[in-house]
Amino acid sequence: MATFSCSAAPIEMPSPERQELSLNDAATHVLEECRTVVPGMQALFGFQLIAVFSATFKELSSAERTLHLAAIVLVTIAIVLVMAPAALHRQTEPESVSRRFITISSRLLMASMAPLAVGICLDVYVVARVIVGSRGVAGIVAVSLVGVFIVFWLLLPRAVRRRRADVSA
Repeated sequence: MATFSCSAAPIEMPSPERQELSLNDAATHVLEECRTVVPGMQALFGFQLIAVFSATFKELSSAERTLHLAAIVLVTIAIVLVMAPAALHRQTEPESVSRRFITISSRLLMASMAPLAVGICLDVYVVARVIVGSRGVAGIVAVSLVGVFIVFWLLLPRAVRRRRADVSA
């Protein structure tokens, strides 16, 4: 922490690298994060629905068509979880913001990431299977993508949080 002295007693200033948010700003951030993710999810959902009506879809095995259905369901769950904070806020605290709302909204947004990642990976498997024609290669592509999601959505944030904790300690 930087200290400045106007008199004999030093005054501690907040770190310029990190600033605490007001409840209102925190709520704005979490709702904006949700709004940012929704269009991409909706576009993915639209493509998932269109795929069912293509001629190639009928060539997939019953199991692969079931995987695509599972992917659609998982993406739908992710969309519901991401849109839930707006519904929650409108119905429970339309005139205010609470720490409880921010906590619940953040948890809903985080919870949406798992079904979204799995849904995307299942659909990538199906697409890779159609393009490459090999279940093994499609499986490798999909599992590799799971690894990418784990690294960037789970391990990297934990490493950053751990590093921040080590620096401030």
